[in-house]
Amino acid sequence: MREHSKIKRGVYLVLDPGINRAVLLQKVKEALEGGVSALQVWNHWPAGYTEADKKALIKSLVDVAGALRVPVLINEAWELLQDTELSGVHFDDIPANFESIKNAVGREFITGITCSNNLDVVRWASQNHLDYVSFCAIFPSSSAGSCELVRPETIREARKMTQMPLFLSGGITTENLPLLKELDFDGVAVISGILNAASAKESAAAYHHALNKYKP
Repeated sequence: MREHSKIKRGVYLVLDPGINRAVLLQKVKEALEGGVSALQVWNHWPAGYTEADKKALIKSLVDVAGALRVPVLINEAWELLQDTELSGVHFDDIPANFESIKNAVGREFITGITCSNNLDVVRWASQNHLDYVSFCAIFPSSSAGSCELVRPETIREARKMTQMPLFLSGGITTENLPLLKELDFDGVAVISGILNAASAKESAAAYHHALNKYKP
């Protein structure tokens, strides 16, 4: 089994598997060169995708990211951890059967969860020793879907509750990231800001630079 690092501060890239596979893999390679520190596969598979298709894409991503010890997580579909080398799972909501999931996977894996303004999620994540929390959405964003806008005071209260890594997501750009400099967080999660850029490498590097500038 390949060894993986835990979630590190920095730029967390969420991948849309609906993008042409060859194009997606090329963008991932570029983004990794630009300094992305974690990958998550969004559970939004194209119509007709089989389990074999999913596992083939996951294997390609793990092969590319594993050389740099960058973890690859799956959104929601934790069952894919059982027979792939995925590093972990990101939950959209508190799972009803977390202990059963851990037993079924049968190995250590990274766990994260999305939080809006409900600090009970942060409390649950802390009590259950998750690895990180991602707040969504910080700014309006089409890719953030139905996420409500997170209030700054929610993030401040969350930091008082836990020292686990906190990520911010939803509409974050290199231009508006300075607006968040007063908040105590560890990284940003990005989709279109990198995947839709002319150069994924340059965009990832720009996010990395902006994050280090305002959150050294």
